[in-house]
Amino acid sequence: MPQSDATIRLSAEIRIQTIRALQQAGFGHIGGCMSVADVLAVLYGGELNIRPEQPDWPERDYLVMGKGHCGPALYSALALKGYFPMDWLETVNQPGTRLPSHCDRLKTPGIDMSTGSLGQGLSCAAGIALGLRMQNRSNRVFCIVGDGELQEGQNWEAAAAAEHLHLNRLILLIDENKRQLDGYVCDVCGGDPAGKFRAFGWNVVRVCGWDTGAILREIRVASVQTSAPSAIVLETVKGLGASFAEREKNNHYMVITKEMADEAVMEIHRRLAAGTYPAGEGV
Repeated sequence: MPQSDATIRLSAEIRIQTIRALQQAGFGHIGGCMSVADVLAVLYGGELNIRPEQPDWPERDYLVMGKGHCGPALYSALALKGYFPMDWLETVNQPGTRLPSHCDRLKTPGIDMSTGSLGQGLSCAAGIALGLRMQNRSNRVFCIVGDGELQEGQNWEAAAAAEHLHLNRLILLIDENKRQLDGYVCDVCGGDPAGKFRAFGWNVVRVCGWDTGAILREIRVASVQTSAPSAIVLETVKGLGASFAEREKNNHYMVITKEMADEAVMEIHRRLAAGTYPAGEGV
């Protein structure tokens, strides 16, 4: 499935707004926020069945951001979609904000689950999917997790239960950006997430994590599965799209100055004009 210009532009705007929000805060989880921008653009570019003017609409698709520290990227998508005013983004992680550094469903319109304690997102998403099925509803439930996050054992209890319960409306999106807080995933506690979920009986596929057309295609394939949950492994690059983060090995959490943000935004526009966005040359 080809990439649409509208989705590409949305992913660029998600990156830009996230960079500016974290610049305003002075610091933040820039690496993971950048690597989920493209899948968020696919979801909020029209794939999710949602009503921004009615965030708690019962028939909506649900999204659990398991890697809750990437809340700022999700907030950018929500603001661009119209869930709340764009100027809220200037308050990310500030005192009194409705946009904390980690997702909080009691504060932010459009957030379906409070997250940040890594490893709990998939369990929550499986519980939502089971509850919806018990109500004879067919809402899809999406969950975004990181590959480092999958080191938490609770994920695998949830994976086993979701397959046993045939939660076919559950779609897991794995941000395989290969890094975590204290190094490379393969050095800390690596593994093959695709192989593991396949062994648990899930439908599994791998795609380029910034190919929005491929992501959309696999989400639609997963949406018509009838007997098992699906996992889509997104092969991403941590920090992709923020040039200062791309150059930094330890880019999980960074101080972000105006100069750094200005450079990154200019580079995004340059890559868009050159037709190389988001990766640029050599990535």
